Amino acid sequence: MKSTSEIANRFREVILNGTWIANTNFKDQLENLDWKMAVSPVQNLNTIAALAQHIHYYIDGINTVFKGGNLDIKDKFSFDFPPVQSQEEWNIFLNKFWNAAEEFASLVEQIPDEKLDESFVDIKYGSYKRNIEAMIEHSYYHLGQIVLIKKLLTN
Repeated sequence: MKSTSEIANRFREVILNGTWIANTNFKDQLENLDWKMAVSPVQNLNTIAALAQHIHYYIDGINTVFKGGNLDIKDKFSFDFPPVQSQEEWNIFLNKFWNAAEEFASLVEQIPDEKLDESFVDIKYGSYKRNIEAMIEHSYYHLGQIVLIKKLLTN
């Protein structure tokens, strides 16, 4: 199996369908979540909705680069989203999230293995491999937060 296929499948595991590392994934945690819980604050923590939108922001931005566009995402804007105000808005966001995640994985699969070691946009950002793996690790980090916030909200 190609390295890019393996990495793409690791990404799918954290967002869409896996249980090997965390025994859950974003889709499992969010798909049937009521929007009111998704936007409910717990102390000074980010909401579940904000964390999900944050991860989607980065996925969407990297997808743009994979398709030949510019790297326009900025950390300072990675939590700037209009508030979710209904179940319909939440469901629309989730569909965008799942579609962007599948697109990300598909685009990774199309990358030749040799390109994994090339610079991602600019040498200061490291390699394609480093950025793809960082997206996976970043996703697991926030998935853990979502799981804990859900527990706090249901107890």
